[in-house]
Amino acid sequence: MARRNDHTREELVNMTLEQVKNFLNEHPHHELSLRKVAAMIGYVPSTLVNVFGNYNLLLLHAVAQTLDELSQEAQACLADAQSPEQALRNLAYCYLDFAIAHPYRWQLIFQHTMNGEDLPEWQSDRINNMTGMLEALIGQVSSNMNEDEVLETSRVIWAGVHGITLLTVDDKLFTSTPVDGKALIDNLLDTYLNKWKQ
Repeated sequence: MARRNDHTREELVNMTLEQVKNFLNEHPHHELSLRKVAAMIGYVPSTLVNVFGNYNLLLLHAVAQTLDELSQEAQACLADAQSPEQALRNLAYCYLDFAIAHPYRWQLIFQHTMNGEDLPEWQSDRINNMTGMLEALIGQVSSNMNEDEVLETSRVIWAGVHGITLLTVDDKLFTSTPVDGKALIDNLLDTYLNKWKQ
């Protein structure tokens, strides 16, 4: 076993999150444990508790890392768009593509719970960054909406895209013929975009 002073705190954080990320590339998070993570990096569980606070916060750091990657990909997708409408579609496609490419990491974002504790500000900021991207695009596409309407519409669209993504990732669309998740996203967004143009 490695000793606490073999690595700096930052090195321990990076090593741990890299191992968790590698594990989640192949397995769901419920197959992971504090003891298993500690063994992967050659430390005892108490060392990880000293570094992260508890196992729940360790997983939250893994969620934050995933959100950072999703945010970077989303920004790249938005940069390629020729219009706010295209950017909205690109953002939705990016969300679906990311979830398909990283299903277990994506699922942890929504299955992780704080067990009654407050969400740390550093995590709230990440969530606000992602939802803010969507709100900004909706505000550009339909400039006659007030702030409350933009917020509500953004959550309806996100809920629709999230539902399509979840059912696609879990292969639970229950159709006799294959259905493309992006086609369903197009259906959803076209309905809204056509409504806004009226």
